[in-house]
Amino acid sequence: MNYFLDTNVLIAYIRQESVIHSIQRKYNLEGFGNRMYTSSVCIGELKSIGIQNNWGEKKIAAIEGIKEFVVVLENLDSKVVDRYAEIDAFSQGRLPEKPLNESARNMGKNDLWIAATASILDAILITTDNDFQHLHPLFLQVAHFELKSNI
Repeated sequence: MNYFLDTNVLIAYIRQESVIHSIQRKYNLEGFGNRMYTSSVCIGELKSIGIQNNWGEKKIAAIEGIKEFVVVLENLDSKVVDRYAEIDAFSQGRLPEKPLNESARNMGKNDLWIAATASILDAILITTDNDFQHLHPLFLQVAHFELKSNI
């Protein structure tokens, strides 16, 4: 099974938050045949959060350490670009063949790239926020976990 880790889940890994144990129990992310992905978009977000919050050397080094257990996708192919456009149009309620049955949702541009990449990978997107719920299950599977601390 493929799993895509949202930025907030990567932060939880770095901080060794208890939510990671819940995620591991439910999905066995490191189990045989399972693959964890993230993207350079998430790594960029992590680095920005680290700078803005004056993370120490240990946490900054942990960002690079993520690459030891997660595949970091660095390039966006045409399928991801096309899915980005489709998800953005859908989220605005302007995708004729897939109507949005709620009011339009403005997604952050990074979240659009994350959703598009996870969708093309056919990966379960693991997150601690609700930014992707309107895309489940039409575009991707979203696994939401509660996080008890602040970024």
